[in-house]
Amino acid sequence: MSILLCVIILLPLEQKKGGVCNLFRFHAFLTRLTFIETFNRHRRALRTRRARIVRSKTQRHDAMMSFARAPQHASVFFTGTKMNASRRHSSETSSTSSSSSSSSNRRAMRHNTIVRAEGDGDSKPSETPIAPAGTPVRKTSMLVIGATGTLGRQVVRRALDEGYDVRCLVRPRQNPADFLRDWGATTVSADLTKPETLPPAFVGIHTIVDASTARPEEDSYAIDWEAKKNTIQIAAAMGIQKYVFYSIDKCEKYREVPLMNMKYAVEEYLKASGMNFCVLRLCGFMQPLIAGYAVPVLEEQSLWGTDDDTKTAYLDTQDVAQMTMAAVRREEANGKILTLAGPKAYSVNQVIELCEKLGGNEAKVSKVPVLLLKFTRALTRFFQWSTAASDRLAFAEVLSSGVEFNSDKMAETYKILGMDESETTTLEEYMEEYFSKILKKLKEVGGESRQRDFYL
Repeated sequence: MSILLCVIILLPLEQKKGGVCNLFRFHAFLTRLTFIETFNRHRRALRTRRARIVRSKTQRHDAMMSFARAPQHASVFFTGTKMNASRRHSSETSSTSSSSSSSSNRRAMRHNTIVRAEGDGDSKPSETPIAPAGTPVRKTSMLVIGATGTLGRQVVRRALDEGYDVRCLVRPRQNPADFLRDWGATTVSADLTKPETLPPAFVGIHTIVDASTARPEEDSYAIDWEAKKNTIQIAAAMGIQKYVFYSIDKCEKYREVPLMNMKYAVEEYLKASGMNFCVLRLCGFMQPLIAGYAVPVLEEQSLWGTDDDTKTAYLDTQDVAQMTMAAVRREEANGKILTLAGPKAYSVNQVIELCEKLGGNEAKVSKVPVLLLKFTRALTRFFQWSTAASDRLAFAEVLSSGVEFNSDKMAETYKILGMDESETTTLEEYMEEYFSKILKKLKEVGGESRQRDFYL
């Protein structure tokens, strides 16, 4: 508008003078005027933008202060350390002394803010949990981490049978876990060592069952500690309602064993997260005994054993899955650390004798002294390339102690889970079923078995 006004005023003057030099001067004047107008327009836009940023920061600050002063029992965001009670107390004290106008604003903000914790006084939590994005979350929505493992797949199958909507977190691979989808579960690809891939898998989930652990070729520290720590942080920040974690029996007593030390550290980390959790400490599974002892006895092959007296109360993974789902359903299991053990504890020699009795063959046992395992572990600790092997040989320290992996509180555990001990499969029943099926099949085909991975 200013440029057009100058043209209307100055153009007749230039026509009267008729000088070429004046025309050049007039053109330069218009150019400078155009630049000034453009500069002023950009400066006004910049001032408007700065004002919006300042208002936005002020609104965010007010919202954060209002959220911090709201009465809560647990923080939605988890920083990895225990919450400071004195800071919460000072925040609540300052909120009571604020002005009436700011109090009304805070009440309105709290009305629009979703808080995952229970309220004080007479306030009652919502019956249907609400995700941070405002989407209703069903209690039957479950995410299983490590769903392709020996235990994870049994948890998936049991949860589907009980009517849960199961989502399985699987690693990106060329051969996807099609059998999980065939059962009726959904799969989502994510990498536990890359935390940025986890949040999409947690959206709309009420309960997480973490059955993942490092494979022999993987870095145990990266999977069993770093990945677990990141997973718990993200789960707490996204408002997961319950987290079920599998640990190892007596992990607090054998901190010198790296894996047991990491399991115990994850337990403590989970306690400080503010989430509802349940830790299930396991003694041992029956399934690996098939490949380790039953098949070599049937095929009259040599098997390896130790000269220790360590006993383990083995459990069928199907029974562990049943106990897991009971822990998921029942509120009595919240915040509990439960040891899951079988009806009876067995040593390695007793397992071999049972396989010999049921298989009708005498086992060819090659025993390895525990002292040799301890010496090998001490030797491999000096080399970086053998650190992983040294960590796994650390269990020799446990074997040499002659400890019994069992629980004298299983009666209380069954009561918490609402189960009966008679529902649990014994090792004799499991082995009898296996040998009866295999021997019957061998008689039908008239051959011998060379398959090592048998799962009932």
